[in-house]
Amino acid sequence: MDLRQLRALVAVVDEGSFTDAAAALGVSQAAVSRSIAALERALGVRLLHRTTRQVALTETGVRVVAQARRVLDEAAHLEHIVAGARAELRIGYAWAALGRHTRGLQKRWASRHAEVPLIFVHANDPTAGLSDGTADVAVLRTPVDDARFALAEVGRERRVAAMATEHTLARRRTLRLADLARYPIAMDTRTGTTTPEMWPEDARPRTIRRTHTVDEWLTSIAANQAIGVTPEATAQQNPRPGVAYRALRDAPPITVWLAWRPDSPPACLNELIEMIRALYDKR
Repeated sequence: MDLRQLRALVAVVDEGSFTDAAAALGVSQAAVSRSIAALERALGVRLLHRTTRQVALTETGVRVVAQARRVLDEAAHLEHIVAGARAELRIGYAWAALGRHTRGLQKRWASRHAEVPLIFVHANDPTAGLSDGTADVAVLRTPVDDARFALAEVGRERRVAAMATEHTLARRRTLRLADLARYPIAMDTRTGTTTPEMWPEDARPRTIRRTHTVDEWLTSIAANQAIGVTPEATAQQNPRPGVAYRALRDAPPITVWLAWRPDSPPACLNELIEMIRALYDKR
């Protein structure tokens, strides 16, 4: 087997079809099919159930794709190590970086470390680009349970509700979780922070609308197809015409974490952590 085959498998799973996987990888659909077939021959097992409408993992395929992600992540991290130290510090995020504190951190860092630019990079995965080397450190609002990464709590944020400006709930200044439950709720279960378990078991939302990126989440809400719940940083960093954000009085706060690889921590890591904590403590 080779990395190209593993990338094809992961792409098919993430994109949902051979056609979309080919587009994501920039290759032909036939090339993706050949890679998957070669991987199945190398392993001696079937990894995917194929029908005319969908592709699903076999029981073995579920285990293989989980390990394939780790292999690809480690290969990318190895490339990052070989490339040597960068002349910049990259902070990954999946949704909203540090919200209103983003600009404050950039200014503080520039005043002390003008020779090392602080760059925020968007990465739509649960580790916000840390696992594959896209980011040197990552802002997380759902901590990852992975021994490869270390975590430090840097702040807390309130949650807000997001709805279309013409929605009846947008007329109110504050809301409760119970006010939202009878409407469809947009949730990104891969990189988002909202789950049905936020509501009592006997009062959970009737309809969940799955989304895959913050842009898709906002577009669904602006079209009045769903309501969302999100950290206040999303409202501060992602204003969108047609979307209103309202405070939630009874939603639990979000803990904000900074994550990094203990085997290759960036320079000035402790100073970066203290800078971010100081910004959150000022509120």
